[in-house]
Amino acid sequence: MVIPDFERETEKVVRKALRCLGNDDESLEASFLHYLYNTFGRHLQSPHYYLFKALSYSVRDRLMTRWRDTWLSHYQAGTKKAYYLSMEFLIGRSLLNNLLSLDIEDPIRRVLEQLGMSLEEVEQAERDAGLGNGGLGRLAACFMDSCATLQLPVMGYGLRYKYGMFRQRIQNGYQMEDPDPWLRHGEYPWEVQRADYTCVIPFGGSTRMYKEPHSGQLIVHWDHDEEVLAVPYDVPIAGYKNQTVNTLRLWSAASAEDFNLSEFNAGSYFEAVAEKNDAESITMVLYPNDANENGKELRLRQQYFLVSASLQDILKHWRRNHGSDFSTFHDNNVFQLNDTHPSLAVAELMRLLVDEERLEWIEAWGIVTRTMAYTNHTLLPEALETWSVQLLRRLLPRHLEIIYEINSRFLTEVSMKWPGDEQRLQRMSLIDGHDRVRMAHLALVGSFSVNGVAELHSRLLKEGLFHDFYELWPGKFNNKTNGVTPRRWLACANPELREMLLELIGDSWLTDLSQLARLKEFIDDESFCERWREVRRHNKQRLAVLIKQRTGIVVNPEAMFDVQVKRIHEYKRQLLNVLHIIHLYARLKFERPTEWTNRCVVIGGKAAPGYAMAKKIIKLIHNVANVINNDPEIGDRLKLAFVPDYNVSAMEVICAGTDLSEQISTAGKEASGTGNMKFMMNGAITIGTLDGANVEIRDAVGADNFFLFGLHAEEVEQRRSSYRPAAVIAGDDDLKRVMELLRSGHFNRFERGIFDDVIASLTSPYDPWMTLADFRSYVDCQNQVAELFRDQAAWTRMSVINSACSGRFSTDRTMQEYNHDIWQLSPVVVESTPDPT
Repeated sequence: MVIPDFERETEKVVRKALRCLGNDDESLEASFLHYLYNTFGRHLQSPHYYLFKALSYSVRDRLMTRWRDTWLSHYQAGTKKAYYLSMEFLIGRSLLNNLLSLDIEDPIRRVLEQLGMSLEEVEQAERDAGLGNGGLGRLAACFMDSCATLQLPVMGYGLRYKYGMFRQRIQNGYQMEDPDPWLRHGEYPWEVQRADYTCVIPFGGSTRMYKEPHSGQLIVHWDHDEEVLAVPYDVPIAGYKNQTVNTLRLWSAASAEDFNLSEFNAGSYFEAVAEKNDAESITMVLYPNDANENGKELRLRQQYFLVSASLQDILKHWRRNHGSDFSTFHDNNVFQLNDTHPSLAVAELMRLLVDEERLEWIEAWGIVTRTMAYTNHTLLPEALETWSVQLLRRLLPRHLEIIYEINSRFLTEVSMKWPGDEQRLQRMSLIDGHDRVRMAHLALVGSFSVNGVAELHSRLLKEGLFHDFYELWPGKFNNKTNGVTPRRWLACANPELREMLLELIGDSWLTDLSQLARLKEFIDDESFCERWREVRRHNKQRLAVLIKQRTGIVVNPEAMFDVQVKRIHEYKRQLLNVLHIIHLYARLKFERPTEWTNRCVVIGGKAAPGYAMAKKIIKLIHNVANVINNDPEIGDRLKLAFVPDYNVSAMEVICAGTDLSEQISTAGKEASGTGNMKFMMNGAITIGTLDGANVEIRDAVGADNFFLFGLHAEEVEQRRSSYRPAAVIAGDDDLKRVMELLRSGHFNRFERGIFDDVIASLTSPYDPWMTLADFRSYVDCQNQVAELFRDQAAWTRMSVINSACSGRFSTDRTMQEYNHDIWQLSPVVVESTPDPT
């Protein structure tokens, strides 16, 4: 490796340092005990958190060498880089994933066992990193894993939230939100602070315009009245069994002013720390409740803080190597905007290039529109962020001016294409009729690539939500179906299945998931099928333990585990699931069927703090569960468990132990889904609508290995004008009985009327989710599920096929498509530092 001059003098020191970083048992044990005894002053009988910390530092040491080598390799190659901007990176726990990537899981297990402990015990002490909420953040984490494994030079940028979204606690069936102090012990052992890369982020104030005396160039100066420091913390993202360790840079907010001692001495204690607290609040909590103006302002501050710090950081590196020459900037950099949250990057990059770097508007806009790429994650118009002009003028006055200028030039282009079409101009304008800035439109106009995240989603974007933009720029639009990383969601989440696969087909599937197709060769081998069932039984036993720990409910692992875990939202239709559960309960109570499939229904997920209906759905689930689970006539034939505080670590257990994966959103509303892929990969069978990536999952496994029900997306829209829930109820005796139980207060005897709004929503002809329209189809499909589950040979066959056909749903494939079609990066093979011996 060719070492830059400023690194040469340290090379001998580096080589000496590497002598103690062997991966043999003796070196790993020495490293672990060094940190435990000498750094933390603890012993082998210490609480597990200190054991975890010592082990993490030992592992991190081994990542550091590769991390440094990766940076040097990228520096030497001078290659184009991609930057992934996301408000969320739902990493979960990192220890086991890093052990797997470094290929030291087995020696670490041996070392810990020799010292009288297990890896599982130590791993449990790691808290999930509170850096995300759901699918969006978990997808970003999977993307980073795959980019490192593919050796793509990609850097992630996010926020280092002190508190995660919230910890969900259930009290009398109601969701209660507690802080999520995932940094409770003051640090995250995988991160490294990079204070020398601190940036200054401006807010507020006003702008003024003047001409530069010598050149006569018109200059706009932003006289901001507030500054906040962005302090970076870097997290290593290791590639699987290669030398690459990419970087996830997380920004933490800090006050630009020191503690005000004068005010403190004068008795103004709160004022003395007010500015510091205001600054730090930006990265205090993930997704503050934006039901009020203070919450809205904080979210806007968060979004601008992320994009400004990230873009300043990237431009700082550029200037260090290229000075003020930006002529090749677009050839060497690309920015991927993960949903609308970072779309202010379009205006901020314009500000930096025009106001700070003094580029002409046209040149700057050419750079922006050749470097920005936008991923859309939603088909719901109400989920596309907008910000009031008034708020932007107060908080980001210069950006509002830039957005108006972008809009003016853009609408001129639109009017040239469609002269006199005022309605189209209004639809496409960056500013809507209520003086709100449409952030998705800003991202669309400023990006060279716009992608959806499943084939159906991308088609519906072009045909519906963004149709006008598609007609203007059809070449911008493309599809990138989501995926999940098999390292986390199969190898780590399902260790027994991993070992079985390693024995049967080797280890190539870990980086080429299509190799799982070879499982079809064994599908008629009874010994293989029995071993498959044995692995699944053990995983279901693990899940039963988790359910008991979190809910107190004892479930029978021999029952069908019917699982729906995801964010609580009406379009995801947890309500449809509950209606089916009540239907099963009613059958057991009134019909007493002799032929029956025991079923344990598991539901989990968080409701946004300001989403009243979602919270009421959680309450309904618990009330129904209390009735069913405490009825001695029901027993083990039907159980319902709501797993609280659903997170990545819980999902690792849940996805491996699930029989039936519920993906039952209203067709045309779910962009993609990734939980469906995790379940499929681990052998669960999907019951679902033709929505999001369900369409592609069904295509992959075949219609006979997917339980399909419900209206298609086009049928949903066609039926809206004639939808009459009352007629649907009247024409279906099973649904009529379910609704009578709900209306009678059977599940809320001592809480009269608490579910009236839920019932009103279900029975409204304007229900956008059309839940009752799919009830009959869903129940009939569930009957087929129950019948098939009683034939364990047939069920096993379907389970194996689902896992065998999951190859397309690896993020390795997704990232290869992003790179080929959008980023066009060259993989960089990282050369390791020479062996010091």
